[in-house]
Amino acid sequence: MSLGLKKDEVRLEAHNEEWEKEFLRVKKDILKSTPIQENRIEHIGSTAIKNIVAKPIIDLVVGVDDIENVDRSIFLGLKEVGFLRLAVERTNEIVLAKFKDDTYEEKTHFIHLVEYNKELWKNLIFFRNYLNSNETVREQYRELKMKFLEENIGGIIEYTEYKEQFVKRIYEERK
Repeated sequence: MSLGLKKDEVRLEAHNEEWEKEFLRVKKDILKSTPIQENRIEHIGSTAIKNIVAKPIIDLVVGVDDIENVDRSIFLGLKEVGFLRLAVERTNEIVLAKFKDDTYEEKTHFIHLVEYNKELWKNLIFFRNYLNSNETVREQYRELKMKFLEENIGGIIEYTEYKEQFVKRIYEERK
C-alpha cells in the first residue's frame, strides 16, 4: 500500500483493505501519545467507505471538547506521532497532516480536529455510514469523482468544490 499525494494532486485508487489497518495503527499511536479517548477517533473520508475509489490519504476525525481551547498536550502528542498543524482556515475545525518524509511535499494522513458530537462530527460520521450502507448513493459518489478526473478541471480545491453539493445533500439526509 502506498499512501500520499503531493500538493494540489488529485489521484484516485481502488479501495484497499490496508487503509483500515493503517487507520487502526495510527489510532493506536494517537491513543498512546495523547489524552484523547478511543471513541473520539474515527476513520472518515473515502478510504473508510467500502468499494469506492479514494485519494490515497487516510482521513481521521478527532473529537475535542472545545475547538477554541484545545489542550496543548494534544498538539504535542500529535506532533510526536508525526502530525503537524496546517495553516488551513476552516470553521469549527483544525486540520493537521502527516507527511511521507521530511521534505513535507507529500501528505499521507489528515486529522480533522472538531468538537466531539457536535454538528460537524455528526455530519462526517453520518456521511461515512450512509455511503457504506447505501450502494446506490455510493455508486453516484464514485461516478461524480470519476467524472471530475475525466473532465480534468483542476486540482484539489476544485475537486473538493466539485463534490461539495453532493456531500451537503447527504448531510441533509441526517436531519
